[in-house]
Amino acid sequence: MAGLSILDLSFVTDATPPSASLRNSVDLAQTADRLGYIRYWVAEHHSLASVASSAPEVIIARLAAATSRIRVGAGGVMLPNHAPLMVAERFRTLEAFFPGRVDLGLGRAPGTDQTTAYALRRHQTRDQDAEADFLQRLQELILWETGEFPSSHPFRKIAVMPDDAPLPPIFLLGSSDYSAELSAQLGFGFAFAHHFAGYDAAAAMLAYRAGFTPSRWRAKPHAILAVAAIVADTEAEAERLASSADYNWLRRSRGEYHALPSPEEALAHPYTEAERDFVMRHRRQLFVGTPDAVKTRLDALASATQADEIMIASAIYDHEARKRSYELMAGAYAAESSMAREGEPA
Repeated sequence: MAGLSILDLSFVTDATPPSASLRNSVDLAQTADRLGYIRYWVAEHHSLASVASSAPEVIIARLAAATSRIRVGAGGVMLPNHAPLMVAERFRTLEAFFPGRVDLGLGRAPGTDQTTAYALRRHQTRDQDAEADFLQRLQELILWETGEFPSSHPFRKIAVMPDDAPLPPIFLLGSSDYSAELSAQLGFGFAFAHHFAGYDAAAAMLAYRAGFTPSRWRAKPHAILAVAAIVADTEAEAERLASSADYNWLRRSRGEYHALPSPEEALAHPYTEAERDFVMRHRRQLFVGTPDAVKTRLDALASATQADEIMIASAIYDHEARKRSYELMAGAYAAESSMAREGEPA
């Protein structure tokens, strides 16, 4: 049975301003810690009205300080936005404060639009294609950790502080086969973004597992499947809550970036037939229903992808309803685990 984790974007609504959304993330992380979730990741996004998590390292420190057991990490740091030395310093610092509880997920995308990406990167001097830039930054980050710069390289003289704390475990994030193959070659963990990917999740995750090479980073593969799920006590309530995600996805497809809409606003929208078809296509990547019904679908996908973990993102307007969704999913998986233990021979 795959373990459960959480991906949190600190959703902003018209009733929950960004600062309150960040405080809600602390509350949700504490709930997840109590419920037994494995890890709690926050994303890096910029200039999105519906997402408050623009500084994952700062949020990670706050969440780790507010919890006691759960792993906390980035899902992820968008490496092209940062100097690799800064990433190494920040995550070694986090590891020094919270040893054994931090993860470093790395992404290739900017996590924003082109104009904001330019504002983030305009003082950087490199002028090359995005793929080559990411690979060079990743190689440099690895060298900051291993200390294996050539003897004549000027960076060899630089001490990455704190130099007695290692980088946390590294995961590459992806929505295609590229990061899957690269993660396997380097011996990193891998997290696949099923919640927005157009690429087949099973193909990517099975390729990662088949091509995995043991490394100093990890002895065996570890694959996380990130999914979007909305759960409630009844099917009707789950559908009502999911209307916010449906309408938000529709607006984003038209280039309209607003705070996450309420179910009332979403249900009042006069959907055209084409819009309803679009929403239904997106529902292939959104799991909605009661905990047992959603778990059945997630179990099938976890089996097909051989996922070690399912990481759930829930775009739910009301904070208490979002907490309830995660409580219900944790309960469904705990019940199965309990039944499995009861069936074990004495």
